[in-house]
Amino acid sequence: MNTKYPSPVYIHGCGFNSALGIDVHTIHHRLGLGCSPDMHLVSNRLNNGGETVIGEVTSSLPSMPERLKQYDTRNNRLAMSALAQIEENVTRAVAKYGADRVAVVVGTSTSGIADGELALSEQLKSGEFPNHYHYQVQEVGNLGEFIADYFGLEGPAYTVSTACSSSGRVFLSARRLLKAGLADAVIVGGADSICQLTLNGFNGLEALSSSLCNPFSANRNGINIGEAAAFMLLSLAAEDSEEQGPRIALLGAGDSSDAHHISAPHPEGKGAVEAMQKALADAGMTADDIGYINAHGTATPLNDAMESKAICQVFADRVPVSSTKPMTGHTLGAASAVEAAICWHILRYGLLLPVQTNDGEVDPELAPIQLVAEGTVLAKNAILSNSFAFGGNNISLIFGYAND
Repeated sequence: MNTKYPSPVYIHGCGFNSALGIDVHTIHHRLGLGCSPDMHLVSNRLNNGGETVIGEVTSSLPSMPERLKQYDTRNNRLAMSALAQIEENVTRAVAKYGADRVAVVVGTSTSGIADGELALSEQLKSGEFPNHYHYQVQEVGNLGEFIADYFGLEGPAYTVSTACSSSGRVFLSARRLLKAGLADAVIVGGADSICQLTLNGFNGLEALSSSLCNPFSANRNGINIGEAAAFMLLSLAAEDSEEQGPRIALLGAGDSSDAHHISAPHPEGKGAVEAMQKALADAGMTADDIGYINAHGTATPLNDAMESKAICQVFADRVPVSSTKPMTGHTLGAASAVEAAICWHILRYGLLLPVQTNDGEVDPELAPIQLVAEGTVLAKNAILSNSFAFGGNNISLIFGYAND
């Protein structure tokens, strides 16, 4: 493991809460099983009375500090549950660099919409919104502002919202801040909480499955929505005296915008191919350097057909591939960060690769890719993670062991 990469961005800590759980033992156990009990069927969330599966966070969430009561939403409390796991890393960065040199770049798509829905319901009943409610909690930028205030940071702070690639694009934005010398450390990640708007919106698009999602299966019929928060602290400095274990870094990143359709991907995977190729070039790698691909893998007919075609074009069938969305749900604006966190856990703890959970009936019409089988180990030093969003906002990130 003596390979040198052009410009690694080091990861100092990872906080994560999703349907996979919040503690390391639970996350690893459920990743090993390929399933989570917190992916469950609900029959009271859709306006048409239909059923769907959601990935819900069931751990108790922390209370919002009194000084931050204006940020008191489920989305921000969910974020806080993951941020607490990297608080020591952030505190050390502030002590080392100063509060004005630590930035925040995070992604979301729902922000505080769920709290707005509850407030509107009360307004319809009583004629007035609750005293504690303010529309600013629904603003997309609320998450970034909250995190900056939570840690008392004075560096650049903003929120990215490019649908399901939101918390993947933040890695590119954060790296630019670091390389430009505008910050010495950056908190990246994302949070999204389940709300009626997204559930019924995707149901209106006929994109929701009424059972556990089925990536790359001939019987796949839609997504499961989930909620989650995942955050990391990035810097260009390799050393952190308090950290143990291998140095894990963002080794490469690629993006594209094929703008083929507002909600459907390019059928030939044009943008996906471009993003993956740019990530490899950015890392100074070839396809043979990648040991696992965490696929976007939404289990919709169009996405899985497109993504398998794109992966096959870049990697043939030589790299193990799986979608972990049957274990977390599609967490929308948080999805990239969630899957980055899963990659970090694989690298940090030497986990087996997540098996491809589906009904076992792989679609024979998909381009040939190597789906992860039980007991597969990571045979290379790097992992590629894909996130593809509405409007053709595509992101591919490469994480791995960075050795100086």
